[in-house]
Amino acid sequence: MTETIVVAFTTFFATVGPVDVAAMFAAITAGATSSARRSMAFRGTLIAAVILLVFAFFGKFLLWSLGISLPALRIAGGILLLLIGIDMVFARPSGGVSTTEAEAQEARGKADIAVFPLATPLIAGPGAISATILLMANTQGDYSLQVAVLLSLAAVLLITLATLLVAGQIHRLLGVTGLHVVSRIFGILLSALAVQFVIDGVVESFLKR
Repeated sequence: MTETIVVAFTTFFATVGPVDVAAMFAAITAGATSSARRSMAFRGTLIAAVILLVFAFFGKFLLWSLGISLPALRIAGGILLLLIGIDMVFARPSGGVSTTEAEAQEARGKADIAVFPLATPLIAGPGAISATILLMANTQGDYSLQVAVLLSLAAVLLITLATLLVAGQIHRLLGVTGLHVVSRIFGILLSALAVQFVIDGVVESFLKR
């Protein structure tokens, strides 16, 4: 269970990216009042949690209904997470864990960003959704491991909420260089985990033949 918690927490932390989300949140809400920022932070995190929980509980059924096997999910999810990890290592913006430039421009014109782009795609983006489905599928129906994954997700979401509430201070403290250092460290870890997912998927697909 300890290994599952470590892997799940690292994967969620890398794909959600609480520090990166806080930096983007601070930039987009620079003109908002502190009470409005708090409200958006709470509602955005809650909505993202609901989105990720839906995929956590019903993602496997969705795969089954589409005829997608678990090894295929491991390989596809691993490739997606690897691409995200590479972008994080090279400090490049990625649509998997952040907004695109067009989305960011649209968000700057919105008074309330709790749903878009905060809840999705900043917190519950393609990377986090893929990671949620993949990690829950990897538990093979073991309830204790599923609880471990969900607790890891809850921990990362709480950290994300905390960073959103102090987003301005974090942005000033770390600066661009500090944010890139944090991103690169977790990008390396995510890349390694992604490669392992791909290897596991390939091995399992050959074993089932």
